Amino acid sequence: MILCVRFGLEAQGEAMLPRLVGLVREFTPVVEACPPDTLLADVRGALRYFGWTPTELASVVRVRALALYGVDCVIGVGPNPMLARMAAREARPGVTRVVEDPAVFLRDRPVAVLDGVGRTTARTLCSYGLDSVGRVADAPLAVLQRLVGAKAGRELAERARGIDRSVVVPNAASRSLAAERSFPHDELDPTAQRRALLSLAEELGARMRSERQVCRSLTVTVRYADRSTTTRTRTLLEPTAHSAALAAFVYTIHGSLGLQRARVRGIALRAEGLGPAEGAARQLTFDPADEKARRLEAVADRARAKFGPRAIVPGSLAA
Repeated sequence: MILCVRFGLEAQGEAMLPRLVGLVREFTPVVEACPPDTLLADVRGALRYFGWTPTELASVVRVRALALYGVDCVIGVGPNPMLARMAAREARPGVTRVVEDPAVFLRDRPVAVLDGVGRTTARTLCSYGLDSVGRVADAPLAVLQRLVGAKAGRELAERARGIDRSVVVPNAASRSLAAERSFPHDELDPTAQRRALLSLAEELGARMRSERQVCRSLTVTVRYADRSTTTRTRTLLEPTAHSAALAAFVYTIHGSLGLQRARVRGIALRAEGLGPAEGAARQLTFDPADEKARRLEAVADRARAKFGPRAIVPGSLAA
């Protein structure tokens, strides 16, 4: 059995997630963090060891998270990660959603809920009347492969029947990085907000370069004085960890929000779709300024590694 636990970390932020992962590791070592607020845990051994049902173990995790960290959560339980995640999306605080029969659980759901089914694939399937998971499960494999391709069709057929061959990977490499800046008061000045965005882009860029990673998309979350938030995600033209490119892209996202006189209390930036830098393609450019900026960035990274993260910062952040 797999537990999918989604924590309410709005106030505490992603920094709390490692502690919660440690809490669940007291019951099973097979725990995978899924930032910003979710984890997966393979609890088959724990259930046999403690003699508990999945619901009982979920209740213990929920109570301990509340008692130790003041964090509530919703928990879904399923025979594999896909079904556990789907169950968690439907779970309510205090009530664990358990998938007893995958076929019954999936049958009447829209096909878009399946892992790997994006908007384009869902639109293609719906145009042929395969708009529910049950109809996809009943369709011949050859039909699905003709519509979406051989490999994708085979995976789609399996998932429609509740089969997910993915496993919980403890200590898996992070698929995203995040950072946040909070303001001491309601911040209305766009310049101050842009300085925070520049600081976030510099931080995430340096972290990705130190881990030899690049990101494919950026997500900006703006938190207001009334605790409401606005989130925007955009895909980069090419995977990168270049701080200047990240900052320019973040400024574009921020400008599209049209905040004007909004009372902003915090801004968070998330780099998503992380992958190895060695496998990322970069468009060649004849701009000497861009090449110079990248060489200077590499020098600055070496200086920061030796003298600390504040050894070299952009001029607008030096004050």
